[in-house]
Amino acid sequence: MIAATALVKQFGDFTAVDGIDVRVRAGEAFGFLGPNGAGKSSTMRMIGCVSRPTGGALRILGLDAAKDGAAIRARLGVCPQQDSLDLELTVLENLTVYARYFNIPRKVARARAMELLDFVQLADRAGDKVEPLSGGMKRRLTIARALVNEPEIVLLDEPTTGLDPQARHLVWERLFRLKQRGVTLVLTTHYMDEAEQLCDRLVVMDAGRIVAEGSPRELIDRHSTREVLEVRFGNDPLDGFADKLDGIGERVEVLPDRILVYTGDGDAAAAQVHGRGLTPSSVLVRRGSLEDVFLQLTGRTLVD
Repeated sequence: MIAATALVKQFGDFTAVDGIDVRVRAGEAFGFLGPNGAGKSSTMRMIGCVSRPTGGALRILGLDAAKDGAAIRARLGVCPQQDSLDLELTVLENLTVYARYFNIPRKVARARAMELLDFVQLADRAGDKVEPLSGGMKRRLTIARALVNEPEIVLLDEPTTGLDPQARHLVWERLFRLKQRGVTLVLTTHYMDEAEQLCDRLVVMDAGRIVAEGSPRELIDRHSTREVLEVRFGNDPLDGFADKLDGIGERVEVLPDRILVYTGDGDAAAAQVHGRGLTPSSVLVRRGSLEDVFLQLTGRTLVD
């Protein structure tokens, strides 16, 4: 569905995307993860055919993104990070008016819009104005709008940013059902649990390059450990405890408020901590996560 080879995007002297290779298969959910400035949005804009690649090759749905942008865009659905709904129109009108941009007949557009509103659980709000809707409702309406042309690929940029947990899970459920229908999903997200929930495969980008690729489980197995032991020692300085934990687990990481011990067996590691005469104020064993992978590969330093 998407094939990028040595893809490059430059803005003057700045290289936002630095020669990446990406393959997205039909019917899968594919994710781009990375800190701010990693090149995710620039890549998504090239895939959406609104930004021309500086170098490399990009084919989408078998077409050349540099030459066939209009034909590709007609077969894509786009859910931008910021909702761009028309607040003056009703919920239903937001879909029917948008459908007309794709030359969908009015009668078909209305029927399809009602189907989509039912799909995103907004059918009872069809006649309401958009302005008073909650953030979660607006997000679901934006997703419905992205589906009005029956796209083969849907691009989702931070699909659940700013939503409460209930709204996030409802959006996840709707996206999962889209994937069940055979729609290919390509998304960016800062929520690691979202990537684990939705993505069949993903890439981690940093400084314009791909630093890791695979399924969430493969990346955790490759770059983290099955479990992580989190140890706290109250207000005591933690640097002095790092050496005392040396040799427990595969890796020890000291954070300002706790020490992380990466291990295959968290309970055994906790027993070793106590066996060395240490008395932490709290001990927590959790499974290794995609967030551990993300921070290991891209670092903990904030990038603006």
